[in-house]
Amino acid sequence: MTAAGLEHYWSGDFLAANALIALNVLGALLLGMLVGYERSYRGRAAGMRTFGLVCMASAALTAFVGEARYWYGGAAMPNAADATRVVQGIVTGIGFLGAGVIVKDGINISGLTTAASIWVVSAIGVLLGVGFYASALLLALLCVVSMSLLRRLEQRLPGRATLDVSLTFRRGSMPLLNEVAEKAARSGYHIVRNSLVISYTEEMLVWRFAAVALDREKAVAPSRLAQELASSQDLSRFTIAPVRN
Repeated sequence: MTAAGLEHYWSGDFLAANALIALNVLGALLLGMLVGYERSYRGRAAGMRTFGLVCMASAALTAFVGEARYWYGGAAMPNAADATRVVQGIVTGIGFLGAGVIVKDGINISGLTTAASIWVVSAIGVLLGVGFYASALLLALLCVVSMSLLRRLEQRLPGRATLDVSLTFRRGSMPLLNEVAEKAARSGYHIVRNSLVISYTEEMLVWRFAAVALDREKAVAPSRLAQELASSQDLSRFTIAPVRN
């Protein structure tokens, strides 16, 4: 390929096609972030970054199909429609790869944003493969910005935080859920009752549940909460972990 051939990808109608894809990608990112903020506000594992990345990649893979006449520099390809089957196989395979990095431990789920970013990278590769270089570059930049800056934005916006709490009671202790819930409420947390998992090990009762801070600014910090739990005569040990993605 000559220098003139490369310039062909950055001129005229090709830039217009890239601009159209870019607008779709940017709009999808913003709308995905909007939906993701609702989940983030509720203290769920998947938040603005995950929703934004998935929506953005979906828009990129859908929008570029509508610009098939510009694939591969606009070269005539009678069987160009078969390329969509290749993309379908790539996206499906990457989906399985992304699922492999998601780890669930009780109510705590990690790796969602990493899985979404892997899917975005596959979309970037597809755009590069068909010759939409400007769109691929923008998608890569938006992906980096989303993963690096959106967490700070989520933390600044009003929202709820969720803690994964495990309490191991001493032998002979008979805890009451209502009493534990009242103590949590005084610290600014709401116990999600349907998340309660009860186990019995080494003759000790173990409770594991999700505690949601209805207001992150007013709720007791996890470090202070740990001090209060450490002073309890009914507990043998405990763990407190933030639910994150």
